[in-house]
Amino acid sequence: MTATIETATVREEPRVTGSVTGATEPAASMTDADVGTAFAQGVETALEEAYRRWASLVFTVAMRTLSDRTDAEDVVQQVYVAAWQSRASFDPGAGSLPGWLLGITRHKVADVHAARARLGRTQQAVERVTTDPTAPAPAEPVVDKVLVADELARLGQPQKRILELAFYEDLTHAQIASVLRLPLGTVKSHIKRSLDKLRVRLEVDGVAL
Repeated sequence: MTATIETATVREEPRVTGSVTGATEPAASMTDADVGTAFAQGVETALEEAYRRWASLVFTVAMRTLSDRTDAEDVVQQVYVAAWQSRASFDPGAGSLPGWLLGITRHKVADVHAARARLGRTQQAVERVTTDPTAPAPAEPVVDKVLVADELARLGQPQKRILELAFYEDLTHAQIASVLRLPLGTVKSHIKRSLDKLRVRLEVDGVAL
């Protein structure tokens, strides 16, 4: 597959084999149902065609609720990554592919809202500590959590989400892999690299991980 999720550059007249549609034909001439069937079967051309047809719909829904172009664009990528990774669970006979994609979109948008809320609570905690001269000195564990949360906010995805599930929801590596539909080895490597980064950043603040 020469195109990437980010650019979704569709090759001129991509084709799928007759095993999906009954005959070799340009992907652009396939019906939505044909695209859904091919997508569920793992035909990469169907992924490109699904992006071409419905990425703008996913973006519009995300933008309408998030009101931030960068977040909406991130959601589009996350939706298609999640959809492709879980394509075997899509049943073309039970519903349409765009409808299924919008269902994933709602979950990803909810994740963004939850992340924003967590970041807001962290910022409020920092402001209370730094702006109230009469406030008692906070206990070290509280400060550590605030500093760790602040550093987590700087990590990209999926590393940030993986560490949130490990730190705040106390999930095991296997449970995180199941929730995010990622290979266990990938989860472990992300955790190791992310913790190494956090240790370097937080050593100057005396925070132990």
